[in-house]
Amino acid sequence: MALTLVRIPPSLLTLNRGCIRTLSVSAAQNAPAVKSKKSLAKQGLKNIVLVDGVRTPFLMSGTAYQKLMPHDLVRHALKGLADRLQLDKSAVDYICVGTVIAEVKTSNVAREGALGAGYGLSTPAHTVAMACISSNVALTTCIGYMQAGVYDACVAGGVETMSDVPIRHSRQMRALMLKLSRAKNMAVLLRHLRRLISNALKFVQVSRAEQDEFAMRTHSLAKAAEVAGNLSDVVPYKVPGVAKTVTTDNGIRVSTPEQMAKLKPAFIKPHGSVTAANSSYLTDGASACLICTEEKAKQMGWKPKAYLRDFTYVSQDPKDQLLLGPTYATPKVLDQAGLKMSDIDVFEFHEAFAGQILANFKAMDSDYFCTNYLKRKEKPGAPPLEKFNNWGGSVSIGHPFGATGVRLLMHSANRLIKEDGQYALIAACAAGGQGVGMIVERYPGATV
Repeated sequence: MALTLVRIPPSLLTLNRGCIRTLSVSAAQNAPAVKSKKSLAKQGLKNIVLVDGVRTPFLMSGTAYQKLMPHDLVRHALKGLADRLQLDKSAVDYICVGTVIAEVKTSNVAREGALGAGYGLSTPAHTVAMACISSNVALTTCIGYMQAGVYDACVAGGVETMSDVPIRHSRQMRALMLKLSRAKNMAVLLRHLRRLISNALKFVQVSRAEQDEFAMRTHSLAKAAEVAGNLSDVVPYKVPGVAKTVTTDNGIRVSTPEQMAKLKPAFIKPHGSVTAANSSYLTDGASACLICTEEKAKQMGWKPKAYLRDFTYVSQDPKDQLLLGPTYATPKVLDQAGLKMSDIDVFEFHEAFAGQILANFKAMDSDYFCTNYLKRKEKPGAPPLEKFNNWGGSVSIGHPFGATGVRLLMHSANRLIKEDGQYALIAACAAGGQGVGMIVERYPGATV
């Protein structure tokens, strides 16, 4: 049974919580938040804090990073983190990095990057993978070790290099194959995923107009955030052999409805609704952040931005709910934290596709879906747009598979400070019908 939804007219409108309204790209970033007085600290658990995090500029594959290896990118992120914090690297007990498509020569890219960035020879480092939520897994792996008393300070991060995938040929031959096909090889890898996305969009009736409108929103907000200096987690990268220092993400494109409408469907032709413009693109990039126990931060004089509170992972049927992880993870992690949707000041969801976000919104706001799929008495409701991805998201900024989770965390922490909020909710989908939900709480007195 499909969801019954309102058809949107071909104007700049969006559907939110069952009501059509004009979409504004100038979301209220400085509006005062209605804050709860309680902290989410739990008896018997340590307070784990985010000190700070960085990322390389996220670049479309085949551009300035095309001759780099994954360990080059993660090395730059790890070094950039240490430089920003004036970090004594010997204070880091453990490093965990997420990646999806591993380079065969550096299968433990966490260790390779850490050694290259000058971290201690005695600091263990390992690599994890869980599709698009791999750096979330890196984060929660570190949290688990610290809660268990094994470590006090960890670096978590992620990396992906889509300019060079591990095809079993020489690097020169791989480069030629990718150039000639502009990644027909990668398209084969992604075609099944995107066909399932198209099926999911039909399942919840998401129109092309809605997807294009959401994509325009995310690109416009990302550009506004960049101009305002809000993307402060980016560390410039002087790439060897490239004349200009890379200082910004290069996939942000502000477009008109007419430009969006000209693009042909990418997968189901001629009537499909997913296009290159309303999807995230193949991206190169890396991220890293320092997290630790609150006691360690006080001992070292580090100034945290946020507490890392509850988290959960979910899985569902990938056939027609492939990327509905946020719909399942959001109410579950809210229950764990004892919060309601109305308590959340900042929402940061990974945008695999504009349609994927809208499908989640509609499923979350559907009584039918809630009863029959989530098995809950009350629907969670869709996040209010004025709180949602106000600095852009993966469709605009880019999505290096392994690195996005830390970007979501940094946007959450910095937005809480800038927007005077207390709680943020992070959610993301992942291939295989999986997902993650995380709660972040602003640290008292935190600054960007």
